[in-house]
Amino acid sequence: MNLLLWLILLVLCWPLALFALLLWPLLWLLSLPFRLIGISVDALFDFLRTLLHLPARLLGSSKH
Repeated sequence: MNLLLWLILLVLCWPLALFALLLWPLLWLLSLPFRLIGISVDALFDFLRTLLHLPARLLGSSKH
């Protein structure tokens, strides 16, 4: 889908399409730290949820 949109942009306005093609890897590199922070926060919340549900699991609750 993204390729099709880029090809349409290439036909309609080729300088903008080439600029987007050159800018995309730079934006991807800039977003990497935010992705790593998101993964870390998600793992932290999963750990806290597991820690909070541990007493119920130890007592034999049927719900998980």
